[in-house]
Amino acid sequence: MKVPFVIDAPLGMIEPLLIVSIVGILLLLVDLVLPHGKKHLSAYLALGGVLYAMIRSAAQWGMSQTGYSGMAVLDNLSTLFNLLFLGSTGIVILLSMPFLRRDNVEHSEYYSLLLFATVGMMVLASSLDLITLFLGIEVLSISLYILAGYRRDSDASNEAAMKYFLLGAFASSILLYGIALVYGATGTTNLGRIAEAVSGAAGPIPEGLMFAGVALILVGLAFKVAAAPFHMWTPDVYEGAPTPITAFLSAGPKAAAFAAILRVFFVGFGPIQSEWDSILSVIAALTMTIGNIAAIAQTNVKRMLAYSSIAHSGYVLIGVVAGGATGGTAAVFYLIAYVAMNLGAFAVIVLLEHKGQRGEELKDYGGLGFRYPLIGALLSLFMISLSGIPPTVGFTGKLYLFGAAVQSGHILLAVIGVLNSAISIFYYLRLMVLMYMREAQETLPAIRVPVTLALVLLITAAATLWPGLFPGTWLDAAREGVKALFS
Repeated sequence: MKVPFVIDAPLGMIEPLLIVSIVGILLLLVDLVLPHGKKHLSAYLALGGVLYAMIRSAAQWGMSQTGYSGMAVLDNLSTLFNLLFLGSTGIVILLSMPFLRRDNVEHSEYYSLLLFATVGMMVLASSLDLITLFLGIEVLSISLYILAGYRRDSDASNEAAMKYFLLGAFASSILLYGIALVYGATGTTNLGRIAEAVSGAAGPIPEGLMFAGVALILVGLAFKVAAAPFHMWTPDVYEGAPTPITAFLSAGPKAAAFAAILRVFFVGFGPIQSEWDSILSVIAALTMTIGNIAAIAQTNVKRMLAYSSIAHSGYVLIGVVAGGATGGTAAVFYLIAYVAMNLGAFAVIVLLEHKGQRGEELKDYGGLGFRYPLIGALLSLFMISLSGIPPTVGFTGKLYLFGAAVQSGHILLAVIGVLNSAISIFYYLRLMVLMYMREAQETLPAIRVPVTLALVLLITAAATLWPGLFPGTWLDAAREGVKALFS
């Protein structure tokens, strides 16, 4: 009897991804008919698509489904990350609207590339196969290479794009070679079957080939999260890229890369955690220390936040090293917290640049707290949270991370994390000292905050302060999401 051919492609499980993809394509078509003076309307179409995708994604909470021959999954973890990606993309769209209008570079392809990058992130969060994971990384990376060099008249932007592209291509090659070695050792690229193979359930495998593949995959993913010693691209790219894109780079793509790390190392390589957690411990300690120490020497705020971003990758890696439900929950919670407070900090920089203020150098912040009290207070809130001072979400997130490390027996790593948090206070609070204890070098004009930037500042400030006081909702969501990795 002939068995009918069945296509295992349930479109419902990827509905939010399809919405974002379709809107991204529509933006390219709409750009052909929109007159130059109406290009700003494409931003509203992009924002509408993101909001609708968020609504449909939220409706998928609690669902669990595997499809596409076991290469993709819909579960609470993918849904949670999809909401995080879509939320950060929506905020970056709001940040970009006044920025692009000021420089007269509003084009629909900008927003289309943002949406295609979001598609790549969503593919990463749903990947149950190394091939799907690589596909998501490439869709994300190619969009980011172009966005980093979006300002073609800027030498710094072109340089950032070229450095990011060259180093990113090397990292992708290393990752792909690692995938090939793991396939050679296990005979599969499916994470579940890789776990069975490395656990010895299907017989012995060539360990040398396997561990070489694991190491190369780790290198490729470490580049994507800017973990030391694969972080060298970060400060130059963050400084040269348009500021809204710098904000985007520091938020969604970093969270997407960590979503991939959680899937690969908790699911695929979970049975051999004792073999890789010591290596990740060293990488986490190096990443925190290098990021924080290098940030102290910076005079450019975007470079300072770039090294800060490196340090925060080290903090999240503590949760990965701790492992288990506790470590995974702490890592996911801190990722959400970091996205909120970091986007808020970059929103202030975008605001100052939009109004013609020089907001990239530390000296530009002298007297800002007195001339613009509300802006100074918001930037202080974000700096306090990034440094991990209560009662902000940054403090709560670090508390869970360090607690998870102690519970799993990684006490030394927790101590290194606490010491690094103390170091970070210096350069975060230095910005506050300049705002409130230094005179402005020139007269600061009045600032009228655009509606879109005001909305971003309100959302990020609430997300920075409220979950720090009442973390239950975010923590429960993170816990439910991580459960999917162990089901």
